[in-house]
Amino acid sequence: MKKNKKILRNLLIIAIIIYIAFVFINQQKTLNQYSKNTEELNQQIASEKATNEDLNQEKDNVNSLDFIEEMAREKLDMYHPNERVYMDQGM
Repeated sequence: MKKNKKILRNLLIIAIIIYIAFVFINQQKTLNQYSKNTEELNQQIASEKATNEDLNQEKDNVNSLDFIEEMAREKLDMYHPNERVYMDQGM
């Protein structure tokens, strides 16, 4: 009986060690995935911040005379009086 208890105790210890190793490996995989997701999200945040800065600059320039004149020329085909506009039709 004493030998059976010792074998049973050793098997229980081995099972607990295997279980702890399995849990540890799974947690490590999960942590690695979270780290990867964090890196991707940080890159996305940096990209969105750059876009936001560009949009803020554009918003500040919307009321400038240069921007208004450029939009009038491009979108509305408006020009200054007595200004000659040449169109290249060779294309």
